[in-house]
Amino acid sequence: MRFIVPVATALLLAGCVARDPAPPTVPTPTPVAPKPQVVHSDLIGATAGQLIQLMGQPALQVREGPGLKLQFRGRSCVLDAYLYPTPSGGLPERVTHVDTRLQSGNATSQPQCIASLLRS
Repeated sequence: MRFIVPVATALLLAGCVARDPAPPTVPTPTPVAPKPQVVHSDLIGATAGQLIQLMGQPALQVREGPGLKLQFRGRSCVLDAYLYPTPSGGLPERVTHVDTRLQSGNATSQPQCIASLLRS
């Protein structure tokens, strides 16, 4: 009996010992999907209407033979999109080539220029 009392007391006291609280769980932030970027390859095959939806009204529109050139100007660059009828001759014309340049005429990054021209 002498042995049971100290053991029982020790067990009871062990249950009262302060324990480290569990570390608080930090909620993981929900990743925000990045805004899809339109790049040069995304413009290829676009119609004039789709370009206007993306970048607004062109600053210049020139008919060149069977093709159409649309020029979009921003603060930092100029984009020329060349649209031609599909090989089967079907309309509407679609973008087959894109050129970008700085206002000064020097070369610039196409993805950066396109991104700067996109409507917010």
